[in-house]
Amino acid sequence: MLGLAWPPAAPAQPPGAQVFGEIVFGSSAAALQPGLAVACPVLVPAQPWALRWQSAAPVLRGEAGGVSFAESGELLFATISVDERAVADAARAAAAGSALEHAARRAYEALFALLDARGHGKLLRVWNYVPRINEVEGGLERYRQFNIGRQDAFAGAGRVLEGAVPAACALGVGDGALAIACLASRRTPLAIENPRQVSAYHYPSAYGPRSPTFARAALLRGEDKPLLFISGTASIVGHRSLHVGDVVAQTHETFDNIEAVLAECARVAPEARYRVDELACVVYLRRAADLDAVRAVVEQRLGPRAQCTYVEADICRADLLVEIEASAGHPNLEA
Repeated sequence: MLGLAWPPAAPAQPPGAQVFGEIVFGSSAAALQPGLAVACPVLVPAQPWALRWQSAAPVLRGEAGGVSFAESGELLFATISVDERAVADAARAAAAGSALEHAARRAYEALFALLDARGHGKLLRVWNYVPRINEVEGGLERYRQFNIGRQDAFAGAGRVLEGAVPAACALGVGDGALAIACLASRRTPLAIENPRQVSAYHYPSAYGPRSPTFARAALLRGEDKPLLFISGTASIVGHRSLHVGDVVAQTHETFDNIEAVLAECARVAPEARYRVDELACVVYLRRAADLDAVRAVVEQRLGPRAQCTYVEADICRADLLVEIEASAGHPNLEA
């Protein structure tokens, strides 16, 4: 069983817990390994703050090819960071592609090699944190550069580029290395799409030379309760951003999309009927000044006891002000 603990970041493992992996926001270093430190300010509840996965099964830790990992039962959590400066020479020698494209490709190639070697080849959920995600370099936005490298790695590893792809998010941080964490399984997750949206892997070329490689959600069946991960979700209907400049309307539209994903999940997997108020959420805000307005909408849609953390980060599209990721089907633990 996989549990999600929502503690403030701590230097030691909570007593009695089998910590499987963590993502720490607002810190320069993770307390545990495998762990990913994300240099994004935490707005609520505390800083630093850790998204900490725990398992009831024994945990085996290791490192290979620059990837830190932990195995527990049929799940594997892994992290990798790649500094663009470390691949800049390779990018120049290739005379094609940016340093970020090469960093993304190298990171995903290392992850795929590790997952296949350990027998956990089915990607379930990926967290991507991209430095200066909305900046334009060489005539191309950096998020679009990242998508090229990610898709090249998927294709090079013989993985599908649409359909059975993982849930994911891609948020912007200020500087530093490209940082990626993932959960993978021995079993194939069920990819879930949103009827209100064009699948990200079918976005038109106006959004970049390569489409993003992710599903709107991923469901892992066979647990006591199915484990659901909803990708980073924003105010997009069809393939267009809506309510530009209006953070309240964007937040409501985001929840409309999340509810549509939950309805689609229940349709294709009747055993996975989750209410929106059962979700554990991370809310990413482009502007810290929008916290009160966004929090009011979150509490209106989820209730005042909603389990949410608010983090300041850039969103993958420059015209989006808020993004929400969510999960369900795991016990929510207090560490």
